[in-house]
Amino acid sequence: MNEAYRVEADALDADILAAIAAQNVRDFDDLALRIFAHQLRNNEPYARYCASLGISRARMPRSWETIPPVPAGAFKEAALCTFDPARAELIFQTSGTTTGAGGIHYMESARLYDASLLAGFDDAVLGDAHQPLRYAMLLPSVEGKPRSSLSYMMARVANTFGDGRPSWYVDGDELDTQGFIEDLCESRASGIPLCIAGTAFAFVNLLDELARRGMQPALPLPSGSRIMETGGFKGRTRVVERIDLYKQLADAFSLPPHDIIGEYGMTELATQYYDRSGEEPRAKVGPPWLRSYAVDESGKQLPSGIVGALVHVDLANRSSCAAVQTEDLGAVFEDGSLVLIGRERGAELRGCSLDAESLRAVS
Repeated sequence: MNEAYRVEADALDADILAAIAAQNVRDFDDLALRIFAHQLRNNEPYARYCASLGISRARMPRSWETIPPVPAGAFKEAALCTFDPARAELIFQTSGTTTGAGGIHYMESARLYDASLLAGFDDAVLGDAHQPLRYAMLLPSVEGKPRSSLSYMMARVANTFGDGRPSWYVDGDELDTQGFIEDLCESRASGIPLCIAGTAFAFVNLLDELARRGMQPALPLPSGSRIMETGGFKGRTRVVERIDLYKQLADAFSLPPHDIIGEYGMTELATQYYDRSGEEPRAKVGPPWLRSYAVDESGKQLPSGIVGALVHVDLANRSSCAAVQTEDLGAVFEDGSLVLIGRERGAELRGCSLDAESLRAVS
């Protein structure tokens, strides 16, 4: 390993970790451009892509908004990292698409990813929680899906913030509804609040099965409980309307709307967005080390509130690519919040929605 690389990488990581701990980035432009310069020197596939756009060490961007975003699909084509991927502490892979394999995100250090996800979750989901929650995941466990960023994320969250008894209810294509019901009843009897996390289609399958069993509305969740929905509203054969799903969840579990929180994240990013409030339309906000903007078909940045393809700049992506252009459509506003609209026409279905739609409940 090049000593100069290690010194620079450690210095950048220290500054990013300090910003996360402080929940404040003193100079986003400065840190983003330092990270970009580091990636331009050490991430060869990304450097070639930047060169094709006329960006080089001699012709650098002047602000975070002009850092060339790599298309998210490029993570399927090359190892986009600043280090030997054999040294990666974390390797996450998207679930694939209807037409092929998913992309791979190599991360040199777990410290940045863990610090970012835990700080964001604590602030956005736990907020004023007065006691540890019990985590109930409508997701595969890390053991069952070791390269799932979502499974890893929720395992870290449960281990850090939970009561020591997390449960996972998805195994392959099966949803353990009976196990979920039994654990919900135990949680109710003990008064321990739950955090139920899952994809949109996992919640749809759960609600369908509860209705089949005549359990709608289901038992109310204990006071202080949360539901976190992680996306995936469009599957192969069915589209779920978020506002309808949230109403069904609120009715089924007697939970106020502001305790149902939507999360927006990507395998290609280390940081997540969360709903700002339970009011409609729901805008999502990220922490200070994550910023976004929307672009038109030519890649030109759009004004506040205009719908386009979303570009994210995540400082916690130090060892891969900080700037990522997605196939997600949305509008970004002057305060940094965004509203998700959907996916670009013709974009491949991928990720959690494909997994969750194939679930079948186990009686």
